[in-house]
Amino acid sequence: MTSVPVRFTQNKSYRKFYRIGLLVVTALLVLGALVLPIALRPSSLPVQLGDVAPQTFVASKTLTYESKVLTQNARLIASNAIADRYLPMDISISRTQIKNTQELIAKISQIRSDKTLHFEHRYIMMQQFENLTLTQDVIYQILQMSGLEWDIVSQEAISALERSMRNTIRSYQVQEVRNNLPSLISYTLPDRFVYIVDELAGPFVIENSLFSEIDTETAKQQAMDAVQPIVRTYVQNQTIALKGQLINEEQLEALQLFGLIKPANKIQDLIAAGSIVAVLTGFILLYFNRRSVPPMGDLKSLTVIALGFLLFLYGARFLIPNRAIIPYFFPISAYALILVTLFTLEIGIIFSLSLSILAAFGLNSSLDLTLFYMISSIIASLAIGRGRRISSFFISAIAISIASSLVLIAYKLTDPLSDLIGLITLIGVSFLNGIASASLALLIQYILSQALGLVTPIYLLEIARPDHPLLKILLQKAPGTYQHSLQVSNLAEQAAEAIGADALLTRVGTLYHDIGKTANAPFFVENQVPGKLDTHDDLDAVIAAQIIIQHVQDGVVLANKHRLPARIKDFIREHHGTQYTRYQYNRALEKAQNDPTKVDKELFHYPGPKPRTKETALVMLADGCEARARAELPKTPEELERLVKAVFDYCFKEGQFDKTNLTLKDMKTAQESFIKTLSNTYHPRIQYPENVAEKAEKA
Repeated sequence: MTSVPVRFTQNKSYRKFYRIGLLVVTALLVLGALVLPIALRPSSLPVQLGDVAPQTFVASKTLTYESKVLTQNARLIASNAIADRYLPMDISISRTQIKNTQELIAKISQIRSDKTLHFEHRYIMMQQFENLTLTQDVIYQILQMSGLEWDIVSQEAISALERSMRNTIRSYQVQEVRNNLPSLISYTLPDRFVYIVDELAGPFVIENSLFSEIDTETAKQQAMDAVQPIVRTYVQNQTIALKGQLINEEQLEALQLFGLIKPANKIQDLIAAGSIVAVLTGFILLYFNRRSVPPMGDLKSLTVIALGFLLFLYGARFLIPNRAIIPYFFPISAYALILVTLFTLEIGIIFSLSLSILAAFGLNSSLDLTLFYMISSIIASLAIGRGRRISSFFISAIAISIASSLVLIAYKLTDPLSDLIGLITLIGVSFLNGIASASLALLIQYILSQALGLVTPIYLLEIARPDHPLLKILLQKAPGTYQHSLQVSNLAEQAAEAIGADALLTRVGTLYHDIGKTANAPFFVENQVPGKLDTHDDLDAVIAAQIIIQHVQDGVVLANKHRLPARIKDFIREHHGTQYTRYQYNRALEKAQNDPTKVDKELFHYPGPKPRTKETALVMLADGCEARARAELPKTPEELERLVKAVFDYCFKEGQFDKTNLTLKDMKTAQESFIKTLSNTYHPRIQYPENVAEKAEKA
């Protein structure tokens, strides 16, 4: 039932399509994490002037800035305090008005003296002056008064006007001067004529000191320039606007500077987020196209990396925005620890760097947070080492705490707006961050290793214990194979360390590589009693070959039953690659009178696949070298070197390493390691002489 999906996932087209699809989907989800409002306390909301605050906004950091709003308001107040500027009194204006009054009086005198006109006609003419509007009563009195009375009234009107216009009169003073005109009329004038004088002279009172727009604007500008910029300071966690409060200009300015509000149009945010996602996606794609990293070819591993990346990113974007303490507590470094323990140091550093950039992107103090996350993640990746012990996680926790604290001291101590209490608080949070990161990584990597079969150093050490059920079965049913596996594991482990491969994975995988032989243990020579060797001469060569080849499939079945990780199963499948059982094939050829056309060589081939990693390739070589050394028992170093070289040359010529990144330098180094290890195992023994007393006693 499981063979169909396994073959399907091994299809190159499917694997390529899956990797591309996973990359695209992950990039889109990362973009969504940056632009969608998923934060518990969003760092920015679409708020405008006069809107009701949807939440209480507080300052995420201490910030001092020049308030343009307050400065502009102060300048407007200073400008409004400046009185209008007027030109000096213009005497020509007064003279013109007096002249106009004299001309008007002359016209009235002419109308009065024209006896050819009827009274009604003269009355009408008195109503038609352009610059003067007289009441009916005044017109009637002027027409009725005697010539002497008119002369007195007209002269008094000119005199009163002259006295009024002798002073500076501005636009806002005209009405006041007109109202005060009766006080300038001679007290000897009868009361009934005072009103007439006022009616005649009053309309000609106008401003003689004109408003100067240029001088006024200059004075206002000088007053505005004299106002110094107003500086506003918000300390960390200080309230900027309360929930339900109407947003004014000053609050709007502060919210914009803190990045707590944003325009409703998200095009700019989308372009910015899309740019950073595109460049990081391209970076990861190019990096791993240039670098051959084994886990990147495994679809399950890729899926785990992508899901973990999204989980930590969405967690960061949900909890970090608009917070003061949580950003320094969020355990970003745990992701790096998980990748290092599950895969490699290289993968842990590369993906944690990208996560650090995206987690803090667009937030307040994004640069400080990015460096905080990046440095702590890199230090965590380097400090954890192989992660083979629980103590490694404690060491990484201390390293994260110290590194992140030093980063805070470096950036916050020189900040004039940073206070000592706040710095001490953040340092304490950094130590909690280290503990939380290490604890979370230890828990998650254990869950993943158990649930998904991913290998971690701690899990490998656990299944390498001699009391593991499957190893106990191997020891009880196939003790020879058990000893053979121990010998091969020593060989492969030493060589793995020499070429920089995963020595622990190599050792543990080798312990289980021949586990399938327990299904038919007596059939294999290492489990047979000395002196009673069964060479299988009584079996058909094809049947014997199939029984031997079957131990690979039997091993996979046992591995599935005991839930061994996929990387361990690779050792079982790949340790023979696509080689063939030469002894049985040669027997079949002898029976067919050495005619290859009468023997189907495919019946003698192992199903494979060929080794795909350095670790499984080393097990193939170690398995062959140990088996031949045990069979031939080389007595000199030269014989041992020839034996090892023959195994290496055979596997290389058969193309068994075509799918690995094993280099010629690696093979040479591994060959030297094998020779050194086998020399210590198969060195000549000294024949000790028998004790004389014991010899006599025996006699």
